Amino acid sequence: MNPRTPTHAIEPQFLSRWSPRGFDGQPLPESEVLRCLEAARWAPSSGNSQPWRYVVTLNGTPAFQAVWAGLAEGNRVWAHRAGALLVACSLTSSLKRGERKPLGASAFDAGAAWMSLALQAQAQGLAAHAMGGFDAATVGAAIGLGEHARIDCVIALGRPDPQAPLSAELRERETPNDRLPLADWVRLDRWTFPEA
Repeated sequence: MNPRTPTHAIEPQFLSRWSPRGFDGQPLPESEVLRCLEAARWAPSSGNSQPWRYVVTLNGTPAFQAVWAGLAEGNRVWAHRAGALLVACSLTSSLKRGERKPLGASAFDAGAAWMSLALQAQAQGLAAHAMGGFDAATVGAAIGLGEHARIDCVIALGRPDPQAPLSAELRERETPNDRLPLADWVRLDRWTFPEA
């Protein structure tokens, strides 16, 4: 059951998308992953720069194992059952007319691509769980990260399995969570947020 209730009317896809940890342990066909990435392809970006880059590793391959090994322990205990691990990166600069220039909005743009991927995964009956808990040096070495890029997150993608073997602590968290009310993070006209 989904406990999420919006304050304002929105499309149901935003409420039903969430990030489970329970996967069925089966590798995903490359075609299923590419469908999700096709959705990410059409995300908006500053100056149409499309600065996101993805490295796909499929479960059962050495590349998957190498990326999995770079995850934080709290993620390794469940992410090994994902059908694929995707390393989502963004370019930090671009070369234009022989001059390297920083891409200030690349992480913002990469976030838009991630959301497109997540919603497409949901539409395909898959689950996508983005993780910030990873060792950037280990994962970067595993994928051969380029010099002018950064890793934004690692995404576990696969078929959800509500019966997946999870610890009692993780099982308790295996439900869609709520969000802060708009009043906590939206202001009209001026920044009047309390100091953190």
